[in-house]
Amino acid sequence: MKKTSRVQFDFVLDRLEPLSPLVRPMFGCHAVYLGEKMVLITRKKETERHDNGVWIATAVEHHASLKKIFPSMRPIRLFGTKPSAWQNIPEDADDFEESVLTACELILKNDPRIGKIPVRKKRPAGGKKNTLRKR
Repeated sequence: MKKTSRVQFDFVLDRLEPLSPLVRPMFGCHAVYLGEKMVLITRKKETERHDNGVWIATAVEHHASLKKIFPSMRPIRLFGTKPSAWQNIPEDADDFEESVLTACELILKNDPRIGKIPVRKKRPAGGKKNTLRKR
């Protein structure tokens, strides 16, 4: 398991340790991967505190069934009003740690509602980006 410094809510990594999670910094947060699949993001920042907590990588069609399991789950305000696949278990929820551990249990059981393989950015034709300009 690769841990980077200052990962918030590191109990997530402890619980997912049997699956050897990989942690990558992302926009001041930490993304948790299992192989190529991103499953969670941990966020605790001074700005936009409403969105602090553990973000679940899912799909819109799974929101209703996950909401039954995680009553405090809510959309991520930073993403605006358009529906987003990502959902937040907020840090300030009374059931925060219990809900996050339940999400980890679903991940350990390979629940198909949690996890996304990010779309890879296409490289320009010819492979490497050419940084030299011809005049």
